[in-house]
Amino acid sequence: MHENIPSTGENVARRLSLLLALAALGTAATATAAEPAAAKPAAAVAKPAATPTAAIAPGAATAAPKSTGPKRKAHLRACPAHVPAELNPPADATLELVLPANGVQSYACAVDKPGEAPDWQPKGPHATLGEGTNVVGIHFGGPSWQGLDGSTVKGTKIASAPSPDKSAVTWLLLSGVATGQGTFGKITHIQRMETVGGRPPSGGCDASHLDTKVLVPYRSYYYFYRLSEPGEKVQQCRSAPDKHK
Repeated sequence: MHENIPSTGENVARRLSLLLALAALGTAATATAAEPAAAKPAAAVAKPAATPTAAIAPGAATAAPKSTGPKRKAHLRACPAHVPAELNPPADATLELVLPANGVQSYACAVDKPGEAPDWQPKGPHATLGEGTNVVGIHFGGPSWQGLDGSTVKGTKIASAPSPDKSAVTWLLLSGVATGQGTFGKITHIQRMETVGGRPPSGGCDASHLDTKVLVPYRSYYYFYRLSEPGEKVQQCRSAPDKHK
């Protein structure tokens, strides 16, 4: 962590303090802000994510960029074995950074549209980004990712795909609008993949429990992309080519 966090990072420090306090409680607790009296929702317990490796998935470019290109990260996590085609990033986007997220997905019991039955409505994530105590930044509603250096990227969903783990939140492809200089300053696209947990409870939300809130532990890996430079070899996590075409 930087010794002097710029003023733009003051909110990061406050959010990070809260997230670290949540992490200290452990994912064994469901951490509900207010549980329904009639039926307590069963939050999915997140399992530990796999240890990152330096390889890139089969079919993805692995060659180091030319010396004239930007400096690459020393280690990038391997892509998932099967990436849904709808989550393929744009052809000119290259993988810049891969970070694990560990935190919670928040939900509130509410009515989405007049006349509909109450249901668990997503209210955004609260998670730290990084391995163990090596925290790089935080992830919160927006959805947004903010580094300790103050740089931020705000995402807009482009596509989603079901997680291979049916108890986990969906995989996503998002476009990003970045601000500031640093970790997220050049990010244009984000993939959320390898999710564990995070789905809302299967019950406990009805007319008598409106405004009830729950926090459900989850884990995920976020793959961050920036615009490639002329002559640079692109690295991506994408679906394998169809050999029958």
